[in-house]
Amino acid sequence: MSETSPVQLGLWAQGGDEDRASGAPAGQALFRHPRAEREIQFGKALVGYAVERARRRSIGMVVGVEGLTVRAPRWVSWSDIETALRAKERWICTKLHEQRERAHRQQAARIIWQHGARVPFMGGLVEVSLVPASGAGVDDVCATVLSVAPVADAGLMAMPQQQIAVLTDVSAEAVRHQVHVWLKNEAKRYFALRVQHFAELLDVDVKHVSLSSAKTRWGSASVDGSIRLHWRLIHFGQDVIDYVVVHELAHLHEMNHSPRFWDVVRSVMPDYEGPRGQLRRAVLPE
Repeated sequence: MSETSPVQLGLWAQGGDEDRASGAPAGQALFRHPRAEREIQFGKALVGYAVERARRRSIGMVVGVEGLTVRAPRWVSWSDIETALRAKERWICTKLHEQRERAHRQQAARIIWQHGARVPFMGGLVEVSLVPASGAGVDDVCATVLSVAPVADAGLMAMPQQQIAVLTDVSAEAVRHQVHVWLKNEAKRYFALRVQHFAELLDVDVKHVSLSSAKTRWGSASVDGSIRLHWRLIHFGQDVIDYVVVHELAHLHEMNHSPRFWDVVRSVMPDYEGPRGQLRRAVLPE
């Protein structure tokens, strides 16, 4: 199951600080590929694009992480390329806009792994706490207790503060690693419960449930009854987790995405479109 790629970046601004820093006139959007050879004006958007000449028959264009890239035959003139770009102006601007918005959300989701860091968990937030360790069972005077606790009014169900590790290394990478270990353990426990619940409703036999770290899939199902779920789903609320669980279990009835498959999904989750849309717009914390 692939609803969205985990990480997408873009640099399309709308008259903001990025534009002014780049010398663009006030009110004009600027998007420039780092290897830009040419520029084209689309209304209030100035787009700098890279060009790749190749042995091909037609002009193609891709909006990717770095920006707009045009792939054109060696014999095509710059005038022909500009004509092709103007024919796709609306599509290009839409894609650049989506990349920019996603980049902003990615930046906002970035976590500084230190005391007070807030991590999405089960649709809410938990806060990381690092305090000097003391008491019985702690031999190292330099040890630090790593705990997590729910953030008040952040939409998370009631849960007590949990001590998850005692650290002698409190670097950002060490804290990140231990929090991820805790998240994976929570994911494994909770996902198993939701799989069992929906497997009974859908009358399917699940042989094994495991966690995944796939780049482009939130989950997968095998004909032998094995279900794999991306551990980062634990960042989302129950409705999103349930949608992915139901999606994969439905594949044990229909190994396709035919109307019959969606009928199976709908039979236990008639409002699945909402959670599905959330996944498509998702940006994962780093």
